[in-house]
Amino acid sequence: MPRPRVYVTRRIPRPGIDLLAKTCDVEVNPDDRPLSREELLDNIAGRDGVLCLLTDRMDARAFDACPGLKGLANYAVGYDNIDVAEATKRGVPISNTPDVLTDATAEMAWALLFAAARRVVESDRVMRAGAWKGWGPLQFVGGDVGGAVLGIAGAGRIGTAMALKSRGFGMKVLYFDRVRSERLEKELGARQVEFDDLLAESDYISIHCPLNEQTRHLFGREQFAKMKTSAYLINTARGPIINEAELVEALRSGAIAGAGLDVYEFEPETAGGLAALDNVVLAAHTGSATRSSRTNMALKAASNLIAMLNGDQAPDCVNPDVYRGGRV
Repeated sequence: MPRPRVYVTRRIPRPGIDLLAKTCDVEVNPDDRPLSREELLDNIAGRDGVLCLLTDRMDARAFDACPGLKGLANYAVGYDNIDVAEATKRGVPISNTPDVLTDATAEMAWALLFAAARRVVESDRVMRAGAWKGWGPLQFVGGDVGGAVLGIAGAGRIGTAMALKSRGFGMKVLYFDRVRSERLEKELGARQVEFDDLLAESDYISIHCPLNEQTRHLFGREQFAKMKTSAYLINTARGPIINEAELVEALRSGAIAGAGLDVYEFEPETAGGLAALDNVVLAAHTGSATRSSRTNMALKAASNLIAMLNGDQAPDCVNPDVYRGGRV
């Protein structure tokens, strides 16, 4: 029986490739860059399985290129790069990589919160330029963290982990989510609030919701106007949840005090003027960038894909309906 033919759209940690290679014929994009649209379509043609990244748009045209596809493993927790409805219609199971990057991403949210609030990057820049003239009482004054109000927009795995890590700072926690979090309420005394209340009451808002039609541009000019002028916005979820051009306006005008971003509306580009602002910290989508998280993501994606290629339900399948009436 021939071995399944698998394509990996970008180099991932070696343990994931090695796991696939035990049972599959594996080809990996040799260049450490995203594939162009045409390169993607050419390389996935005729494959039995594909391990893709969030930079790969997997839609009807992509599925047309590999009509015999038995499984698609996404090397990410979010899967807004995939047309899941189209995949389900065609009987193609999809998997993601939850859990293994929860703490790493929550820690990155905290890193951005502290860096923005305490103006770490701004003062680092002054030091490196040799422009610091010595200590002064009005220099680099930022926001207080201890005892402040932390707002969580999306209380899923990562949002919950982010909130729980606030315990050492004595923060009051609010959360906005359609589902009540008994854990946050029990362990932190957190309060579930409406979105406008989250905006009005929070000193820091950390975004952890998925990107969909309801959350696209969830934060824009109208929302910034409802926030405290002393508030900071943190985003480690998906860039388009924020209207980035309107965020630039809010940061310039002082509508909010600052922001810490790890994701962008039009990655890898940023909105005009954003990079010139001192009151925003910009990271290069590094939320999951720890050795263990990235390696475990590779192993999880590979394990899911192997299960799908064997005709079994992937442990992290996001469209289980394919196993009820699909071709799987």
